Amino acid sequence: MASEILMMAEVLSTEKAVEKDIIFEAIEAALATATRKRHREDIEVHCVIDRNDGSYIPYRVWEVIEDDAELEFPSKQMCISAAKEHDEALEIGEFVREELEAVPFGRIAAQAAKQVIMQKVREAERNKVREEYEPRIGQMISGVVKRQERGDTIIDIGGTEAVLPRRATIQREALRPGDRIRAILSEVKQNNRGPQLVLNRIDPNLVLSLFRTEVPEASENIIEIIAAARDPGLRAKIAVKSNDPKVDPVGACVGIRGSRVQSVSNEINGERVDIIKWSEDPAQFVINALAPAEVESIMVDEDKGSMDVIVDETQLSLSIGRGGQNVRLAGELTGWEINIMTYEQANQKLEEESSDVREMFMKKLDIDADVSTILIQEGFTSLDEIAYVPRDEMMEIEEFDEDLIDELRKRADDALVTMAIQKEELLKNADPADDLLGMDTMDETTAKFLAINEIKTMEDLAEAATDELLEIEGLSISEERAQELIMIARRPWFEEMGIDPDEEEAEQTGE
Repeated sequence: MASEILMMAEVLSTEKAVEKDIIFEAIEAALATATRKRHREDIEVHCVIDRNDGSYIPYRVWEVIEDDAELEFPSKQMCISAAKEHDEALEIGEFVREELEAVPFGRIAAQAAKQVIMQKVREAERNKVREEYEPRIGQMISGVVKRQERGDTIIDIGGTEAVLPRRATIQREALRPGDRIRAILSEVKQNNRGPQLVLNRIDPNLVLSLFRTEVPEASENIIEIIAAARDPGLRAKIAVKSNDPKVDPVGACVGIRGSRVQSVSNEINGERVDIIKWSEDPAQFVINALAPAEVESIMVDEDKGSMDVIVDETQLSLSIGRGGQNVRLAGELTGWEINIMTYEQANQKLEEESSDVREMFMKKLDIDADVSTILIQEGFTSLDEIAYVPRDEMMEIEEFDEDLIDELRKRADDALVTMAIQKEELLKNADPADDLLGMDTMDETTAKFLAINEIKTMEDLAEAATDELLEIEGLSISEERAQELIMIARRPWFEEMGIDPDEEEAEQTGE
Protein backbone atom coordinates (compact mmCIF):
# COMPACT_ATOMS: atom_id res chain seq x y z
CA MET A 1 0.00 0.00 0.00
CA ALA A 2 2.79 2.43 0.92
CA SER A 3 4.57 1.67 -2.33
CA GLU A 4 1.34 2.31 -4.28
CA ILE A 5 1.04 5.74 -2.72
CA LEU A 6 4.63 6.63 -3.59
CA MET A 7 4.18 5.34 -7.15
CA MET A 8 0.95 7.32 -7.62
CA ALA A 9 2.60 10.52 -6.39
CA GLU A 10 5.57 9.98 -8.72
CA VAL A 11 3.47 9.20 -11.82
CA LEU A 12 0.95 12.02 -11.37
CA SER A 13 3.63 14.54 -10.53
CA THR A 14 5.46 13.68 -13.77
CA GLU A 15 2.37 13.50 -16.01
CA LYS A 16 0.69 16.66 -14.76
CA ALA A 17 3.83 18.67 -14.04
CA VAL A 18 2.59 19.28 -10.50
CA GLU A 19 4.73 19.25 -7.37
CA LYS A 20 4.69 16.01 -5.38
CA ASP A 21 3.58 17.80 -2.22
CA ILE A 22 0.33 18.76 -3.95
CA ILE A 23 -0.26 15.11 -4.92
CA PHE A 24 0.51 13.93 -1.38
CA GLU A 25 -1.91 16.51 0.03
CA ALA A 26 -4.62 15.19 -2.30
CA ILE A 27 -4.01 11.58 -1.22
CA GLU A 28 -4.03 12.66 2.43
CA ALA A 29 -7.41 14.36 1.87
CA ALA A 30 -8.77 11.21 0.19
CA LEU A 31 -7.56 8.95 3.02
CA ALA A 32 -9.07 11.34 5.56
CA THR A 33 -12.40 11.19 3.70
CA ALA A 34 -12.30 7.37 3.59
CA THR A 35 -11.50 7.23 7.33
CA ARG A 36 -14.30 9.67 8.14
CA LYS A 37 -16.85 7.54 6.26
CA ARG A 38 -16.09 4.56 8.54
CA HIS A 39 -17.44 6.50 11.53
CA ARG A 40 -21.12 7.24 11.90
CA GLU A 41 -20.36 10.35 13.90
CA ASP A 42 -19.47 13.56 12.01
CA ILE A 43 -15.82 13.86 12.98
CA GLU A 44 -12.83 15.81 11.69
CA VAL A 45 -9.99 13.65 10.39
CA HIS A 46 -6.48 14.60 9.30
CA CYS A 47 -4.08 12.21 7.64
CA VAL A 48 -0.29 12.48 7.42
CA ILE A 49 1.75 10.52 4.84
CA ASP A 50 5.46 9.93 5.34
CA ARG A 51 7.03 11.36 2.16
CA ASN A 52 9.91 8.85 2.32
CA ASP A 53 8.30 5.44 2.83
CA GLY A 54 4.62 6.13 1.97
CA SER A 55 3.26 5.05 5.36
CA TYR A 56 0.41 7.10 6.80
CA ILE A 57 -1.41 7.70 10.08
CA PRO A 58 -4.97 9.10 10.34
CA TYR A 59 -5.85 11.31 13.31
CA ARG A 60 -9.15 12.44 14.73
CA VAL A 61 -8.85 16.11 15.68
CA TRP A 62 -10.78 18.54 17.90
CA GLU A 63 -10.32 22.29 17.71
CA VAL A 64 -9.54 23.85 21.11
CA ILE A 65 -11.95 26.67 22.09
CA GLU A 66 -12.61 28.79 25.21
CA ASP A 67 -14.37 27.22 28.20
CA ASP A 68 -17.29 29.62 28.11
CA ALA A 69 -17.75 29.31 24.35
CA GLU A 70 -20.68 27.33 22.98
CA LEU A 71 -19.75 23.97 21.42
CA GLU A 72 -21.27 24.48 17.98
CA PHE A 73 -19.80 21.17 16.73
CA PRO A 74 -19.32 18.90 19.77
CA SER A 75 -17.77 16.12 17.68
CA LYS A 76 -15.13 18.52 16.31
CA GLN A 77 -14.51 20.95 19.19
CA MET A 78 -13.18 20.70 22.73
CA CYS A 79 -13.01 23.24 25.57
CA ILE A 80 -9.56 24.30 26.70
CA SER A 81 -9.97 22.76 30.18
CA ALA A 82 -10.75 19.33 28.68
CA ALA A 83 -7.95 19.72 26.13
CA LYS A 84 -5.43 20.40 28.91
CA GLU A 85 -6.08 16.84 30.18
CA HIS A 86 -4.61 15.57 26.90
CA ASP A 87 -1.74 18.04 26.70
CA GLU A 88 -0.96 20.87 29.12
CA ALA A 89 0.85 22.83 26.41
CA LEU A 90 -2.24 23.20 24.19
CA GLU A 91 -3.58 26.70 23.50
CA ILE A 92 -6.89 28.02 22.13
CA GLY A 93 -7.02 27.57 18.36
CA GLU A 94 -4.75 24.50 18.37
CA PHE A 95 -5.93 20.89 17.95
CA VAL A 96 -6.22 17.77 20.11
CA ARG A 97 -5.12 14.73 18.08
CA GLU A 98 -6.08 11.10 18.58
CA GLU A 99 -4.59 8.39 16.39
CA LEU A 100 -7.11 6.21 14.50
CA GLU A 101 -6.83 2.85 12.81
CA ALA A 102 -5.51 3.20 9.30
CA VAL A 103 -7.97 2.21 6.59
CA PRO A 104 -6.67 0.16 3.67
CA PHE A 105 -5.94 2.15 0.52
CA GLY A 106 -8.54 0.22 -1.45
CA ARG A 107 -10.81 0.89 -4.41
CA ILE A 108 -13.06 3.43 -2.65
CA ALA A 109 -10.11 5.35 -1.21
CA ALA A 110 -8.39 5.27 -4.59
CA GLN A 111 -11.49 6.70 -6.34
CA ALA A 112 -11.82 9.42 -3.72
CA ALA A 113 -8.11 10.13 -4.04
CA LYS A 114 -8.42 10.37 -7.80
CA GLN A 115 -11.22 12.95 -7.57
CA VAL A 116 -9.37 15.04 -5.02
CA ILE A 117 -6.10 14.70 -6.92
CA MET A 118 -7.66 15.86 -10.20
CA GLN A 119 -9.19 18.83 -8.41
CA LYS A 120 -5.83 19.69 -6.85
CA VAL A 121 -4.11 19.23 -10.21
CA ARG A 122 -6.58 21.61 -11.87
CA GLU A 123 -6.05 24.16 -9.10
CA ALA A 124 -2.29 23.81 -9.42
CA GLU A 125 -2.46 24.20 -13.21
CA ARG A 126 -4.59 27.35 -12.80
CA ASN A 127 -2.18 28.80 -10.28
CA LYS A 128 0.71 27.96 -12.56
CA VAL A 129 -0.95 29.78 -15.49
CA ARG A 130 -1.66 32.83 -13.35
CA GLU A 131 1.86 32.94 -11.88
CA GLU A 132 3.41 32.52 -15.33
CA TYR A 133 1.35 35.11 -17.20
CA GLU A 134 0.46 37.87 -14.71
CA PRO A 135 4.04 39.26 -14.84
CA ARG A 136 3.73 39.32 -18.66
CA ILE A 137 0.72 41.64 -18.82
CA GLY A 138 1.49 44.35 -21.39
CA GLN A 139 3.94 42.15 -23.27
CA MET A 140 3.57 40.63 -26.76
CA ILE A 141 2.60 36.96 -27.01
CA SER A 142 2.52 34.64 -30.04
CA GLY A 143 -0.11 31.99 -30.62
CA VAL A 144 -2.11 29.99 -33.14
CA VAL A 145 -5.78 30.60 -33.91
CA LYS A 146 -7.75 27.60 -32.62
CA ARG A 147 -11.45 28.40 -33.07
CA GLN A 148 -14.17 31.07 -32.92
CA GLU A 149 -16.59 31.34 -30.00
CA ARG A 150 -19.49 33.84 -30.16
CA GLY A 151 -17.42 36.33 -32.12
CA ASP A 152 -14.32 35.98 -29.94
CA THR A 153 -11.21 34.12 -31.13
CA ILE A 154 -9.58 31.39 -29.05
CA ILE A 155 -5.78 31.37 -29.35
CA ASP A 156 -3.46 28.51 -28.39
CA ILE A 157 -0.36 30.11 -26.86
CA GLY A 158 1.48 26.89 -26.09
CA GLY A 159 -0.60 24.47 -24.04
CA THR A 160 -2.78 27.29 -22.69
CA GLU A 161 -5.77 28.93 -24.33
CA ALA A 162 -6.24 32.71 -24.46
CA VAL A 163 -9.19 34.72 -25.74
CA LEU A 164 -8.99 37.55 -28.26
CA PRO A 165 -12.28 39.45 -27.80
CA ARG A 166 -14.06 40.80 -30.85
CA ARG A 167 -13.64 44.38 -29.54
CA ALA A 168 -9.84 43.87 -29.42
CA THR A 169 -9.63 42.46 -32.96
CA ILE A 170 -8.46 44.56 -35.91
CA GLN A 171 -11.42 45.56 -38.08
CA ARG A 172 -12.01 43.46 -41.19
CA GLU A 173 -9.28 41.04 -40.15
CA ALA A 174 -10.20 37.46 -41.11
CA LEU A 175 -8.58 35.07 -38.64
CA ARG A 176 -8.72 31.40 -39.57
CA PRO A 177 -7.83 28.27 -37.57
CA GLY A 178 -4.11 27.62 -37.94
CA ASP A 179 -3.16 31.29 -38.45
CA ARG A 180 -0.19 32.36 -36.32
CA ILE A 181 -0.67 35.79 -34.79
CA ARG A 182 0.90 38.07 -32.20
CA ALA A 183 -0.99 40.17 -29.65
CA ILE A 184 -0.56 42.05 -26.38
CA LEU A 185 -1.54 40.23 -23.18
CA SER A 186 -3.89 42.85 -21.72
CA GLU A 187 -5.40 41.06 -18.75
CA VAL A 188 -5.49 37.87 -16.67
CA LYS A 189 -9.10 37.53 -15.56
CA GLN A 190 -10.28 35.31 -12.72
CA ASN A 191 -13.48 33.32 -13.18
CA ASN A 192 -15.03 30.05 -12.00
CA ARG A 193 -12.95 28.05 -14.47
CA GLY A 194 -9.72 29.65 -13.34
CA PRO A 195 -7.58 32.37 -14.93
CA GLN A 196 -8.53 33.55 -18.40
CA LEU A 197 -5.87 35.21 -20.55
CA VAL A 198 -7.19 38.16 -22.56
CA LEU A 199 -5.33 39.35 -25.67
CA ASN A 200 -5.47 42.61 -27.62
CA ARG A 201 -4.57 43.27 -31.27
CA ILE A 202 -5.50 46.98 -31.34
CA ASP A 203 -3.21 48.12 -28.50
CA PRO A 204 -0.56 50.65 -29.69
CA ASN A 205 1.99 48.63 -27.69
CA LEU A 206 1.65 45.86 -30.28
CA VAL A 207 3.19 48.10 -32.95
CA LEU A 208 5.99 49.11 -30.55
CA SER A 209 6.72 45.47 -29.67
CA LEU A 210 6.69 44.37 -33.32
CA PHE A 211 9.22 47.04 -34.31
CA ARG A 212 11.42 46.23 -31.31
CA THR A 213 11.42 42.62 -32.52
CA GLU A 214 12.04 43.44 -36.18
CA VAL A 215 14.73 46.10 -35.67
CA PRO A 216 18.00 44.73 -34.19
CA GLU A 217 19.23 48.27 -33.48
CA ALA A 218 16.35 48.65 -31.02
CA SER A 219 17.36 45.59 -28.98
CA GLU A 220 20.94 46.91 -28.95
CA ASN A 221 19.66 50.32 -27.72
CA ILE A 222 21.21 52.07 -30.71
CA ILE A 223 17.77 53.47 -31.48
CA GLU A 224 14.72 53.85 -29.25
CA ILE A 225 11.12 53.23 -30.32
CA ILE A 226 9.41 55.65 -27.98
CA ALA A 227 5.67 55.89 -28.63
CA ALA A 228 2.89 54.81 -30.97
CA ALA A 229 -0.60 55.90 -31.93
CA ARG A 230 -3.02 53.79 -33.96
CA ASP A 231 -6.19 53.76 -35.94
CA PRO A 232 -6.23 49.92 -35.89
CA GLY A 233 -6.22 48.30 -39.30
CA LEU A 234 -5.87 51.62 -41.13
CA ARG A 235 -2.93 53.71 -40.00
CA ALA A 236 -0.36 54.05 -37.22
CA LYS A 237 2.40 56.47 -36.29
CA ILE A 238 5.49 55.61 -34.24
CA ALA A 239 8.09 57.97 -32.80
CA VAL A 240 11.76 56.91 -32.91
CA LYS A 241 15.08 58.44 -31.86
CA SER A 242 18.72 57.50 -32.31
CA ASN A 243 21.34 57.23 -29.59
CA ASP A 244 24.05 57.14 -32.27
CA PRO A 245 24.35 60.22 -34.53
CA LYS A 246 25.61 57.96 -37.33
CA VAL A 247 22.39 55.90 -37.38
CA ASP A 248 19.21 57.18 -38.99
CA PRO A 249 16.36 55.89 -36.76
CA VAL A 250 13.72 56.22 -39.50
CA GLY A 251 15.83 54.32 -42.02
CA ALA A 252 16.61 51.59 -39.48
CA CYS A 253 12.89 51.01 -38.90
CA VAL A 254 12.01 51.10 -42.59
CA GLY A 255 14.70 48.56 -43.50
CA ILE A 256 16.16 47.71 -46.90
CA ARG A 257 13.48 48.36 -49.53
CA GLY A 258 10.97 48.76 -46.70
CA SER A 259 11.34 45.16 -45.52
CA ARG A 260 11.07 45.85 -41.79
CA VAL A 261 8.11 48.20 -41.87
CA GLN A 262 6.39 45.89 -44.38
CA SER A 263 6.85 42.93 -42.04
CA VAL A 264 5.17 44.84 -39.22
CA SER A 265 2.39 46.03 -41.53
CA ASN A 266 1.68 42.47 -42.68
CA GLU A 267 1.34 41.32 -39.06
CA ILE A 268 -1.35 43.95 -38.36
CA ASN A 269 -3.52 43.30 -41.41
CA GLY A 270 -1.82 45.74 -43.77
CA GLU A 271 -2.01 48.74 -41.43
CA ARG A 272 0.01 51.63 -42.87
CA VAL A 273 2.76 52.80 -40.48
CA ASP A 274 4.30 56.29 -40.52
CA ILE A 275 7.72 56.45 -38.83
CA ILE A 276 8.31 59.81 -37.17
CA LYS A 277 11.61 61.15 -35.91
CA TRP A 278 11.26 62.14 -32.26
CA SER A 279 12.49 65.58 -31.17
CA GLU A 280 12.97 67.01 -27.68
CA ASP A 281 11.54 70.27 -29.06
CA PRO A 282 7.73 69.78 -28.77
CA ALA A 283 6.99 72.08 -31.70
CA GLN A 284 9.42 70.24 -34.00
CA PHE A 285 8.03 66.89 -32.80
CA VAL A 286 4.50 68.00 -33.77
CA ILE A 287 5.74 69.22 -37.17
CA ASN A 288 7.38 65.83 -37.76
CA ALA A 289 4.26 63.98 -36.62
CA LEU A 290 2.03 65.83 -39.10
CA ALA A 291 4.15 64.68 -42.06
CA PRO A 292 3.68 64.45 -44.99
CA ALA A 293 1.82 67.76 -44.54
CA GLU A 294 4.02 70.88 -44.60
CA VAL A 295 3.69 73.31 -41.69
CA GLU A 296 4.11 77.07 -42.19
CA SER A 297 4.23 78.18 -38.55
CA ILE A 298 3.23 77.01 -35.09
CA MET A 299 2.08 78.69 -31.87
CA VAL A 300 2.50 76.86 -28.57
CA ASP A 301 0.25 77.30 -25.52
CA GLU A 302 2.03 75.36 -22.78
CA ASP A 303 -0.60 76.18 -20.14
CA LYS A 304 -3.34 74.50 -22.17
CA GLY A 305 -1.07 71.84 -23.66
CA SER A 306 -2.14 72.84 -27.16
CA MET A 307 -0.56 74.06 -30.40
CA ASP A 308 -2.08 76.10 -33.21
CA VAL A 309 -0.51 74.80 -36.42
CA ILE A 310 -0.78 77.08 -39.43
CA VAL A 311 -0.67 75.50 -42.90
CA ASP A 312 -1.19 76.71 -46.43
CA GLU A 313 -4.69 76.28 -47.83
CA THR A 314 -3.38 73.58 -50.19
CA GLN A 315 -2.03 71.56 -47.22
CA LEU A 316 -5.15 71.80 -45.06
CA SER A 317 -6.85 68.53 -46.06
CA LEU A 318 -3.54 66.63 -46.06
CA SER A 319 -2.61 67.81 -42.56
CA ILE A 320 -6.03 66.95 -41.15
CA GLY A 321 -6.32 63.63 -42.98
CA ARG A 322 -9.40 61.63 -43.89
CA GLY A 323 -11.88 61.93 -41.05
CA GLY A 324 -9.28 63.88 -39.05
CA GLN A 325 -7.08 60.78 -38.85
CA ASN A 326 -3.70 62.43 -39.43
CA VAL A 327 -4.06 65.23 -36.88
CA ARG A 328 -5.70 62.90 -34.35
CA LEU A 329 -2.86 60.36 -34.51
CA ALA A 330 -0.27 63.16 -34.38
CA GLY A 331 -1.94 64.49 -31.24
CA GLU A 332 -2.01 61.05 -29.57
CA LEU A 333 1.63 60.45 -30.49
CA THR A 334 2.96 63.78 -29.22
CA GLY A 335 0.58 64.28 -26.28
CA TRP A 336 -0.41 67.77 -27.50
CA GLU A 337 -3.80 69.07 -28.58
CA ILE A 338 -3.25 70.15 -32.18
CA ASN A 339 -5.42 72.75 -33.91
CA ILE A 340 -4.90 72.94 -37.68
CA MET A 341 -5.78 76.28 -39.27
CA THR A 342 -5.06 78.45 -42.29
CA TYR A 343 -3.52 81.93 -42.11
CA GLU A 344 -6.98 83.47 -42.37
CA GLN A 345 -8.32 81.37 -39.50
CA ALA A 346 -5.22 82.08 -37.40
CA ASN A 347 -5.53 85.83 -37.95
CA GLN A 348 -9.21 85.72 -37.05
CA LYS A 349 -8.46 83.83 -33.82
CA LEU A 350 -5.59 86.18 -32.99
CA GLU A 351 -7.85 89.18 -33.58
CA GLU A 352 -10.51 87.75 -31.24
CA GLU A 353 -7.94 87.06 -28.53
CA SER A 354 -6.28 90.45 -29.05
CA SER A 355 -9.65 92.18 -28.77
CA ASP A 356 -10.20 90.75 -25.27
CA VAL A 357 -6.67 91.69 -24.16
CA ARG A 358 -7.02 95.16 -25.72
CA GLU A 359 -10.25 95.81 -23.81
CA MET A 360 -8.63 94.62 -20.57
CA PHE A 361 -5.58 96.89 -21.03
CA MET A 362 -7.78 99.89 -21.86
CA LYS A 363 -9.94 99.32 -18.79
CA LYS A 364 -7.29 98.42 -16.22
CA LEU A 365 -4.59 100.88 -17.36
CA ASP A 366 -6.93 103.69 -18.48
CA ILE A 367 -5.24 103.97 -21.90
CA ASP A 368 -6.56 104.41 -25.44
CA ALA A 369 -6.85 101.74 -28.13
CA ASP A 370 -3.65 102.80 -29.93
CA VAL A 371 -1.39 102.32 -26.88
CA SER A 372 -3.15 99.05 -26.06
CA THR A 373 -2.61 97.78 -29.63
CA ILE A 374 1.11 98.62 -29.50
CA LEU A 375 1.47 96.63 -26.25
CA ILE A 376 -0.23 93.62 -27.88
CA GLN A 377 1.95 93.89 -30.99
CA GLU A 378 5.01 93.83 -28.75
CA GLY A 379 3.84 90.57 -27.21
CA PHE A 380 2.30 91.76 -23.92
CA THR A 381 -0.76 89.75 -22.89
CA SER A 382 -1.12 90.41 -19.13
CA LEU A 383 -0.73 93.11 -16.51
CA ASP A 384 2.00 91.06 -14.78
CA GLU A 385 4.19 91.28 -17.89
CA ILE A 386 3.83 95.07 -18.06
CA ALA A 387 4.54 95.50 -14.35
CA TYR A 388 7.46 93.11 -14.02
CA VAL A 389 9.17 92.81 -17.42
CA PRO A 390 12.61 94.54 -17.16
CA ARG A 391 12.33 98.25 -17.90
CA ASP A 392 15.12 98.01 -20.51
CA GLU A 393 13.01 95.67 -22.63
CA MET A 394 10.10 98.10 -22.68
CA MET A 395 12.52 100.91 -23.61
CA GLU A 396 13.06 99.15 -26.94
CA ILE A 397 9.48 99.99 -28.00
CA GLU A 398 9.97 102.83 -30.49
CA GLU A 399 6.57 104.47 -29.90
CA PHE A 400 7.05 104.77 -26.10
CA ASP A 401 9.19 107.25 -24.19
CA GLU A 402 10.53 106.86 -20.64
CA ASP A 403 7.70 108.78 -18.98
CA LEU A 404 5.01 106.68 -20.69
CA ILE A 405 6.80 103.44 -19.80
CA ASP A 406 7.12 104.42 -16.14
CA GLU A 407 3.47 105.45 -16.02
CA LEU A 408 2.32 102.18 -17.65
CA ARG A 409 4.38 100.12 -15.21
CA LYS A 410 2.98 102.11 -12.24
CA ARG A 411 -0.62 101.73 -13.45
CA ALA A 412 -0.13 97.99 -14.04
CA ASP A 413 1.30 97.58 -10.55
CA ASP A 414 -1.58 99.57 -9.00
CA ALA A 415 -4.14 97.51 -10.95
CA LEU A 416 -2.61 94.26 -9.73
CA VAL A 417 -2.68 95.46 -6.12
CA THR A 418 -6.31 96.56 -6.49
CA MET A 419 -7.29 93.20 -8.04
CA ALA A 420 -5.50 91.32 -5.24
CA ILE A 421 -7.40 93.33 -2.59
CA GLN A 422 -10.70 92.75 -4.37
CA LYS A 423 -9.94 89.04 -4.66
CA GLU A 424 -9.07 88.81 -0.96
CA GLU A 425 -12.27 90.67 -0.02
CA LEU A 426 -14.36 88.38 -2.19
CA LEU A 427 -12.80 85.23 -0.75
CA LYS A 428 -13.24 86.55 2.78
CA ASN A 429 -17.01 86.78 2.26
CA ALA A 430 -17.31 83.43 0.48
CA ASP A 431 -19.32 80.77 2.30
CA PRO A 432 -18.79 77.28 0.80
CA ALA A 433 -20.76 74.45 2.44
CA ASP A 434 -18.99 72.01 4.75
CA ASP A 435 -19.39 69.10 2.30
CA LEU A 436 -17.64 71.11 -0.43
CA LEU A 437 -14.82 72.16 1.91
CA GLY A 438 -14.39 68.58 3.15
CA MET A 439 -14.42 66.97 -0.29
CA ASP A 440 -11.43 64.81 -1.24
CA THR A 441 -8.53 66.85 -2.76
CA MET A 442 -10.44 70.14 -2.29
CA ASP A 443 -8.50 73.14 -0.97
CA GLU A 444 -10.00 76.16 0.80
CA THR A 445 -9.09 78.73 -1.88
CA THR A 446 -10.68 76.72 -4.69
CA ALA A 447 -13.79 76.07 -2.58
CA LYS A 448 -14.18 79.80 -1.90
CA PHE A 449 -13.75 80.72 -5.57
CA LEU A 450 -16.46 78.18 -6.42
CA ALA A 451 -18.72 79.55 -3.71
CA ILE A 452 -18.57 83.16 -4.94
CA ASN A 453 -19.62 81.77 -8.34
CA GLU A 454 -22.71 80.12 -6.84
CA ILE A 455 -21.14 76.64 -6.57
CA LYS A 456 -21.47 76.23 -2.82
CA THR A 457 -22.16 72.52 -2.27
CA MET A 458 -20.95 69.17 -3.63
CA GLU A 459 -24.31 68.86 -5.39
CA ASP A 460 -23.75 72.22 -7.14
CA LEU A 461 -20.28 71.07 -8.23
CA ALA A 462 -21.61 67.71 -9.44
CA GLU A 463 -24.07 69.55 -11.70
CA ALA A 464 -21.38 71.90 -13.09
CA ALA A 465 -19.57 71.49 -16.41
CA THR A 466 -15.81 71.63 -16.89
CA ASP A 467 -16.07 74.82 -18.97
CA GLU A 468 -17.89 76.59 -16.13
CA LEU A 469 -14.95 76.02 -13.79
CA LEU A 470 -12.39 77.06 -16.40
CA GLU A 471 -14.24 80.35 -16.99
CA ILE A 472 -14.19 81.42 -13.32
CA GLU A 473 -12.09 84.59 -13.18
CA GLY A 474 -9.13 84.35 -10.82
CA LEU A 475 -9.34 80.56 -10.41
CA SER A 476 -6.15 79.05 -11.81
CA ILE A 477 -7.17 75.48 -12.63
CA SER A 478 -6.34 73.03 -15.42
CA GLU A 479 -8.96 71.15 -17.41
CA GLU A 480 -7.80 67.84 -15.85
CA ARG A 481 -8.14 69.29 -12.34
CA ALA A 482 -11.63 70.63 -13.12
CA GLN A 483 -12.72 67.20 -14.42
CA GLU A 484 -11.26 65.51 -11.34
CA LEU A 485 -13.18 67.75 -8.91
CA ILE A 486 -16.46 67.28 -10.78
CA MET A 487 -16.07 63.48 -10.89
CA ILE A 488 -15.32 63.36 -7.14
CA ALA A 489 -18.45 65.41 -6.48
CA ARG A 490 -20.47 62.97 -8.61
CA ARG A 491 -19.25 59.86 -6.77
CA PRO A 492 -22.34 59.73 -4.48
CA TRP A 493 -24.52 59.66 -7.60
CA PHE A 494 -22.66 56.70 -9.06
CA GLU A 495 -22.64 54.80 -5.76
CA GLU A 496 -26.40 55.32 -5.41
CA MET A 497 -26.90 53.88 -8.91
CA GLY A 498 -24.57 50.94 -8.17
CA ILE A 499 -21.96 52.15 -10.69
CA ASP A 500 -18.25 51.82 -9.97
CA PRO A 501 -17.07 55.47 -9.64
CA ASP A 502 -13.53 54.62 -10.85
CA GLU A 503 -14.81 52.95 -14.03
CA GLU A 504 -17.20 55.81 -14.69
CA GLU A 505 -14.41 58.34 -14.18
CA ALA A 506 -12.15 56.49 -16.62
CA GLU A 507 -14.96 56.40 -19.20
CA GLN A 508 -15.81 60.10 -18.75
CA THR A 509 -12.18 61.18 -19.10
CA GLY A 510 -11.59 58.80 -22.01
CA GLU A 511 -8.82 56.79 -20.34
